[in-house]
Amino acid sequence: MNKRHLLSAWLAPWLLGFVLVFSLDGPARAQDDQALRIGLLLPLTGPFSATGKQLEAGARLYLAQHGDTVAGRKVQLIVKDDMATPDVAKRLAQELLVTDKVHVLAGFGLTPLAFAVAPMATQTKTPMVVMAAATSSITEASPYIVRSSFTVPQVVLPLADWARQNRIRRVVSLVSDYAPGIDSEKYFKERFTDQGGTVVETLRVPLRNPDFAPFLQKVRDLQPDALFTFVPAGVGAVLIKQFTERGLPQAGIRIIAEGSVTDDDLLNSLGDEALGIVTAHHYSAAHDSPVNRAYVAAFQKAVPGARPNFMAVGAYDGMHVIMEALRKTQGNTSGEALLAAMKGLSFDSPRGPVRIDPETRDVIHNIYIRRVERRKDLGNQLYNMEIATIPNVKDPGKPR
Repeated sequence: MNKRHLLSAWLAPWLLGFVLVFSLDGPARAQDDQALRIGLLLPLTGPFSATGKQLEAGARLYLAQHGDTVAGRKVQLIVKDDMATPDVAKRLAQELLVTDKVHVLAGFGLTPLAFAVAPMATQTKTPMVVMAAATSSITEASPYIVRSSFTVPQVVLPLADWARQNRIRRVVSLVSDYAPGIDSEKYFKERFTDQGGTVVETLRVPLRNPDFAPFLQKVRDLQPDALFTFVPAGVGAVLIKQFTERGLPQAGIRIIAEGSVTDDDLLNSLGDEALGIVTAHHYSAAHDSPVNRAYVAAFQKAVPGARPNFMAVGAYDGMHVIMEALRKTQGNTSGEALLAAMKGLSFDSPRGPVRIDPETRDVIHNIYIRRVERRKDLGNQLYNMEIATIPNVKDPGKPR
């Protein structure tokens, strides 16, 4: 089904012919057919704007470093602000596909946005590169989805292993109440209990405008060895501040977390209250490799005062996947051809070695256990320092 037919899902049949004639074929909508157009759907305003800005910066940095021309054709980024709202994401994706005639959809800062757009990718056979959203089942929502970010099960299972190996026996789980949080709770609890640990209580906090204080009081009353938590990037500061204010560190309760909680871009703003927090994730700005050092330096030159986080590297690598696929197809923008070129792609990323699983279209990469430290050798700033590496981790949330 081509992109023109997409409108039939939203418009009454008696309007469809009118819209196609006057919206698609009219001279006012003329496009440069030589351009390779990538539609970026990002949350650029609202509570998740930091996510969108990191994603856009990562995508633009890749083109600045590696060039914006493939097979003699210019690559054009068309950026839309979805405001982290699924209905807005659907409307803008429709606009990108029908009016802007993009060849690839990309971005997707939150899981609900990816799920909202997935049916359109299927209907129009348009590759959809998920650069941030991390719920395991996203790639099952459309056969045209390829993920360059990570999945929640990839990071929380190694964290559960580390916790048991380090004498943590009793844990309370506290997560944001949406798909990635529920994934975090489920997979951590299963792995931790399989290894003899006890999850004393599972708590879910509203995604928007969360107040952690009453939940943290309950955690203190339960007296676990540790609090396991997942909250989206940008929300960790509130959680850690309230964790300290409620006296949980003094009660001997520590935090272990999915890595979004200590987001690199915001880590310094957390202050010394974040010291010692152990997380699992696929990227740290302190990752010790020549590729990452060059990447961080280039990012900070392009975006003064900012530090690249896992969102930025997801977009940077997502652009690599798109550009390499376009090179392999020599500029052929057929959805089937691009998808085939993306499957199995391997490359060296700032995060370490990366491969796109040809079966699940998910990313295979290293997972790192990190601890927040203040590093004098890195400008006396806070960093997520890697203390263990689990290599080449596939998404364990998919049936094999």
